[in-house]
Amino acid sequence: QFSQYIKQWYQRRVAITAGIAQIAYSTIEGDKIVSEARSSELPRYGIKCGLTNYPAAYAVGLLIARRVNKKLGLDETYQGVEKADGEEFFVEREGERGAFYCVLDTGLARTSSGARIFGVLKGAVDGGLDIPHSSKRFPGFDDESGEYDAGTHRSRIFGEHISGYMQSLLEEDEESYKRQFSQYIKEGIMPDMLESVYSKAHAAIRADPSPAAKKVKKDGYKPKSFKKQRMSLQQRKARVAQKKAAFLALQ
Repeated sequence: QFSQYIKQWYQRRVAITAGIAQIAYSTIEGDKIVSEARSSELPRYGIKCGLTNYPAAYAVGLLIARRVNKKLGLDETYQGVEKADGEEFFVEREGERGAFYCVLDTGLARTSSGARIFGVLKGAVDGGLDIPHSSKRFPGFDDESGEYDAGTHRSRIFGEHISGYMQSLLEEDEESYKRQFSQYIKEGIMPDMLESVYSKAHAAIRADPSPAAKKVKKDGYKPKSFKKQRMSLQQRKARVAQKKAAFLALQ
């Protein structure tokens, strides 16, 4: 019996290109997923546009953190940062149970400073997960001075860089604005409304991080298949006979 010597090493796996964050651990049989969150879930919380930008990445990280904490009964003990401010935050042990510990696995994602994957990391840490990290890769860190500006990071979390670009484009080229931000216009989101949208989304995630209920499939449901169906023996013989008849008719 070797099971008593096997320790589950949890790791955060983030595939931000697909808008997916997962918490998994490895076994001999393969990886086991503890929890996951997707950017496609964000419309439930009021984020209906820009599901691949930095604010959305932060929201995905916050969602998976609150989801796994609730699943493990740690959501009340480890609240994290209730209002995002960009400040450095590290979870401290409270009570008998420690915070959920995991490590960041970036995979093939780019890890340049300010990358969206670090938005997911910050959201997960603010959500109450214990993940070893440094602020050196966050937006707002100055390599020359070695100082971290939390205000700059907060502006990214709430999409101030997006709202600023939207406003300037609206003033300079309205046609380009309508083309580039058509979904925002469709949802009635103006440049000065973005911070409110993300603030409300963070609150909604904390209120109910549970995944949506799976849709019940109707009786007799068959998934679509684009594979060519295999012919029976009779069908193959009939096809050969048809080809022979067509060939002889040409003689």
